[in-house]
Amino acid sequence: MNNQELVARSLGAVWHPCTQMKMHEQFPLVPIQRGEGVWLYDFEGNRYLDAISSWWVNLFGHGHPRINAAVRDQLDQLEHVILSGFTHEPVVRLSERLSALTGKKLGHCSYASDGASSIEIALKMSFHYWRNSGRASKTRFLSLRNSYHGETIGALAVGDVALFKDSYAPLLMNVSSVSSPDARAAAPGSSAREHALLCAAELERHLEQHHQDIAAFIVEPLIQCAGSMAMYDAAYLSQARQLCDHYGVHLIADEIAVGFGRTGSFFACEQAGITPDFLCLSKGLSGGYLPLSVVMATDEIYAAFYADEFTRGFLHSHSYTGNALACSAALATLDLFEENDVIARNRNVAGQFAGACAPLASHPRVKHFRQCGMVLAFDVDTDDRQFARRFADMAARKELLLRPMGNTVYFMTPYIISGSEIDLLASRTLELLEQLS
Repeated sequence: MNNQELVARSLGAVWHPCTQMKMHEQFPLVPIQRGEGVWLYDFEGNRYLDAISSWWVNLFGHGHPRINAAVRDQLDQLEHVILSGFTHEPVVRLSERLSALTGKKLGHCSYASDGASSIEIALKMSFHYWRNSGRASKTRFLSLRNSYHGETIGALAVGDVALFKDSYAPLLMNVSSVSSPDARAAAPGSSAREHALLCAAELERHLEQHHQDIAAFIVEPLIQCAGSMAMYDAAYLSQARQLCDHYGVHLIADEIAVGFGRTGSFFACEQAGITPDFLCLSKGLSGGYLPLSVVMATDEIYAAFYADEFTRGFLHSHSYTGNALACSAALATLDLFEENDVIARNRNVAGQFAGACAPLASHPRVKHFRQCGMVLAFDVDTDDRQFARRFADMAARKELLLRPMGNTVYFMTPYIISGSEIDLLASRTLELLEQLS
């Protein structure tokens, strides 16, 4: 098969996600045959630096030999088994290791296949917890404006990105929202921390008035990723934890995108010194290899479901819950973290990124250049309504896989990116901005 044939057949058979298919009349699909490290290759040998980790999932590069070997080894033993009434070694080991990474403060793992499904689990668990605890009035949820938590019905309801949500509004439960602590919205002369505390005060006022009805407050720690990479100070999370404790509201931390070292710590919540009631993980969990997500919950949450009555149990599942192959990929991913001091290396790489991107930060078309660990983003001053599509198309011609959100360009690369590849990414992105000028 060649590039042209694959694209033609794909357009005839595949309904691509998050896509207006008609746009491919103007902006063609990019065919990919294989991947190696930070690079993806098409059938003609053209390469693309995967600057977005293939939708934020790939941590250690494409085709990593350690993860490849783990999946092959597991394939020879057990590919999958029902997890209701049965268990297997990879899911047990993975659950124990994830719990240890939280200091055993979160010790009960419920598995799903993707991030949105983990959000559904956390929402249902919170609702069901209050019902089992005799407080059935706590049925509502609270989230941040400009948040995104996935595209299933429950996840859409607690999100606030109109592009995804508006078409399905009649299907969604009514959810309240409070101001985002996005540092870009800080008043002139006000710091990111001061703005975060100002927003936390609004959260306190809302909880004071409505806590009797609220089951949980859900938040993406430190970065609202699909909300144009909105970054904020950890002080907001500290305050949110205290307020949720005071008013008897669960705190759900959506670390689907920001977990596993993206922000400079293994879990983003660590930077605020807090532990949520529910921790949702996916994307990097399996190193970007196989669909897998998990919700981690406290002993207190778990105890509310532990009873003789079957209906008090958490009756949520899917056919591939805790898939053995996916768990083996996740275990190999955790091995790489442990054996290579990845968090420390990431901090060094983040510094290299900051240096290489200094010309970008000072470019006259760039606003709000920002960085949180291994995530960098900036807003481009443009009136072009098709900027994201045009910029992505231009980037592909310069061997870069970029996918702007609106006028926000971001880098979220695999951790193995080299210094020379960082320089290439930064310099060619600067060339793209010059082309716009």
